[in-house]
Amino acid sequence: MQLLVIQRILGLLLVIFSFTMLPPVLIGWIYDDVSLSPFIKGFLLILIIGTMMWFPVRKRKRELRLREGFLVVVLFWAVLGISGSAPLLFSPDLNISFVDAVFESISGLTTTGATVITGLDDLPKSILYYRQQLQWLGGMGIIVLAVAILPMLGIGGIQLYRAETPGPVKDSKLTPRIKGTAKLLWIIYLTFTVVCAVAYYMAGMDAFDAISHSFSTIAIGGFSTHDASIGYFDSHIIELVAVVFMLLSGVNFSLHFMAWRSLSLRSYHADSEFRLYGILMLVLTLITFGYLYFMHVYGSFSDSYYNAMFQVVSIATTTGFTTTDYSHWPGFLPVLLIFASFVGGCAGSTGGGMKVIRVLLLFKQGWREVIRLIHPSAKIAIKLNRKPVDRDVVQAVWGFFSVYIALFVVFMLILMAAGMDQITAFSAVAATLNNLGPGLGEVAENYKNVGDFSKWVLCLSMLMGRLEIFTLLVVLTPAFWRK
Repeated sequence: MQLLVIQRILGLLLVIFSFTMLPPVLIGWIYDDVSLSPFIKGFLLILIIGTMMWFPVRKRKRELRLREGFLVVVLFWAVLGISGSAPLLFSPDLNISFVDAVFESISGLTTTGATVITGLDDLPKSILYYRQQLQWLGGMGIIVLAVAILPMLGIGGIQLYRAETPGPVKDSKLTPRIKGTAKLLWIIYLTFTVVCAVAYYMAGMDAFDAISHSFSTIAIGGFSTHDASIGYFDSHIIELVAVVFMLLSGVNFSLHFMAWRSLSLRSYHADSEFRLYGILMLVLTLITFGYLYFMHVYGSFSDSYYNAMFQVVSIATTTGFTTTDYSHWPGFLPVLLIFASFVGGCAGSTGGGMKVIRVLLLFKQGWREVIRLIHPSAKIAIKLNRKPVDRDVVQAVWGFFSVYIALFVVFMLILMAAGMDQITAFSAVAATLNNLGPGLGEVAENYKNVGDFSKWVLCLSMLMGRLEIFTLLVVLTPAFWRK
């Protein structure tokens, strides 16, 4: 294990991350915000720590192996979550504990959107912007950004990319070089962010809210600058803008690239995962709308439709924006939406959950086993986009699913042992492991009243969800540390 090389990379990445604390200073200056010292202190602290880690080993330049790549990603997200809490902890406007600051930071960087902060409407603009920025940076992954724009790191980019990117298939590249792929993904990501911000502004948001919400929309994060989230604006046009960009951000970004390059929408229609993604959103919206309308939850057809459509897309893509308190909807709807977050977005998107492609492969293999009962001698291949899927990929999907369920049960039991009721524990684990944010019961609005021990458990759950479980689990196995 090349520990000094890992130390060098972590130090450099921390130095880079420290500079992300300067834009909130500019925002504070623009809006006459007096709460700038927390960000200046945070910048200096993280910069010094990163420099102290990097400088003694700055000449250690060796190619990373896959094992070191996994360790860098896990350590960086853990260290980053703690480092990102510095301005929040230093802020007198928040007055929160260390565990709350770390929880909020990890929630932002993992694009979970679970918050312990209330009274957002009265907070300084610098703090509000910083929370949104955390989600935006975490959306595509700071590691991918580093590989894209910092070749001077002198590391094997493919190792970091494979450990960071979501989805069961890690080796599909849009360009011959992995640095080019990472760059391309960030260009698409940035373009979507700019267009989304302009659309929000034209729909009625002011410039600050438009930029802030574009960050969390494209990142599928769910943080807002208002306690009432998107519901604060009381605008169907703004809700439609949010729905469009949440749907787009839940799609594999490779499909966006292929559509842009070919100037055709065929790549979307030809993709099995995208088709299932669209079908699930449509079916869930119709079920939710029908139940709300016929149960007379809202007074009109349009209100039932808009609330159903928005909450389905927001929860199913694991964004977590709200226009209404869906946890109080009647019958099975709240649980249905929570279960929808288990599927999440497509592989290669900024969404959380298990990913649509895994659910599709699980269904295809289950159906194959049914057919085999009828035709025991038949050899039936599992196909995606009319191409056979490698057997190892299918086995990896089943392995992921089994570990996912096991971890979910363990986390839920731990929270219940710590004093949570069943509904709160179930939804809290679902909301954090799927990087969703809002849950049911005591965590429907925020996580402020959750105990410190439970918050640490949920922090681990958020990191597990962001790194797709195996990236973190593999580091915890004894085999990983053997020579």
